[in-house]
Amino acid sequence: MIGHREMTMDDYLAIVRRRLWVILVPTVLGPALAFGISLVLPERYVSETLILVEQQKVPESFIKSVVTDELNNRIASIRELVFSRSRLEPIIQKFELYRESQGKVPVEALVDRLRSSIVVTPIKPVVRSRGEEIPGFFITVTANEPRPAQQICAEITSLFIGENLKSREQRAVGTTEFIEKQLREAELKLNEQDKKLAAFKQRYVGQLPGQEQINMNLLMGMNTQLEAVTQVMSRAQQDKTYMESLLAQQIAAWQSTKAGTNPQTLEQQLEKLEGDLLPLESRYTADHPDVIKAKNDIAQLRKKIEQAKSAQPEVPDKENASRLTEPVQIAQLRGQIHQANVIIKEKTREQERLQEQIKIYQARVQLSPVVEQQYKELTRDFETALAFYNDFLNKKNQSEVATDMERRQQGEQFKVMDSANLPEKPSFPNRPLFAGGGLAAGLGIGLGLTMLQELKDKSMRNERDIEVILNLPTLGLIPDVDHTHARARKGLFSRQNSKDDRGRAVRPSLQG
Repeated sequence: MIGHREMTMDDYLAIVRRRLWVILVPTVLGPALAFGISLVLPERYVSETLILVEQQKVPESFIKSVVTDELNNRIASIRELVFSRSRLEPIIQKFELYRESQGKVPVEALVDRLRSSIVVTPIKPVVRSRGEEIPGFFITVTANEPRPAQQICAEITSLFIGENLKSREQRAVGTTEFIEKQLREAELKLNEQDKKLAAFKQRYVGQLPGQEQINMNLLMGMNTQLEAVTQVMSRAQQDKTYMESLLAQQIAAWQSTKAGTNPQTLEQQLEKLEGDLLPLESRYTADHPDVIKAKNDIAQLRKKIEQAKSAQPEVPDKENASRLTEPVQIAQLRGQIHQANVIIKEKTREQERLQEQIKIYQARVQLSPVVEQQYKELTRDFETALAFYNDFLNKKNQSEVATDMERRQQGEQFKVMDSANLPEKPSFPNRPLFAGGGLAAGLGIGLGLTMLQELKDKSMRNERDIEVILNLPTLGLIPDVDHTHARARKGLFSRQNSKDDRGRAVRPSLQG
């Protein structure tokens, strides 16, 4: 009557007494059957090794490793490499595994079978923090025999260690080669920017930023020189004009007296001078200045007369003749005028040169803002290329040192702490565990069968079942007759007053 009313502990105990054999038989047979099955199943042996991750021996502050990916990801990558067919198939052939299946099943199936027998379990750190890498991992290999399990575990461990060293070295070498390639490209860009900057400096020499003040000072100095040259040239032109006027006067005076330069006129002048000398000699001594001057004039005049007489037969060119016979004052004036012309020509050339240079420096000063802007752009590009090149040069040096460290096996490594053990007893099947499981399963089956039988049983065994089924109060009870003790129970009529479950009095009534 399970399911019709709330069950009490007495009800459950009554069910156990009624269905004792239904519960007891599966409970006893379950462990025996499970233990028997464990004897039939093939034994499995487990070999295990512990690998710890040893950090690089050189401090990170001295040499930074080029392998910066997370250890968890690298172990996963190495695991995929080790579990590949190219790595596992040689192990199958080396240790002659699955000889009974070779030739009957595909090689892929054997590789999958070996792959499923290998388990890599990471070690959880004692204090887990965010981003912390695992300190190591276990490699577990399950096989049908102890020796192959140990051999396969050792081989897989060796593959893990070798692949880690190989992958780290390849990563370091690849990083170095990549940086060297980038360094060459950065060097080409730097050389290109250097050529542009050199061509710009050559083109705008004297106009580069920082030379504005120099150009201004030179421009001011050239203006001062130009003013001085202009003043000298103006003074030379004034002197020339003045001397030309004097020359014109001297020539005019000389030409006015030119008619008296023939010998007759000179002789007349000589007679006059000699006539003037007589009164002077009578009045003064021979050492008197006037007497001396008169005698000198007479001597010069006589010399001119002789020269005039000796030059009369020749017919020289008029201009040359006039030049030869010009007075000393006129010749001196002509020389001074010639010197003034030379000075004027020289200063004119110097003035033109200074004006050209002033124009050049004025143009430099005017173009300084534009040149400065272009120079800044070129300089910025050059400095960027230089910084890029220096950065890659520094990275190349660091990468080469890190690569050498990896080749010397001074970087992060996998260290075997516990070598692959030789299992002494099988890990599967665990016969006590099988027996315990059989016991639990038999007990569960017995209880299930008991529950099923009770659900199907519609018998009413007490007054509570009657009240639940008929939904009527109980008026009287007929006690059970115990045939074992042959004990008769009397009492056809129940004359005792009783109360139902609801606490109401029950009147005596006839039962049967």
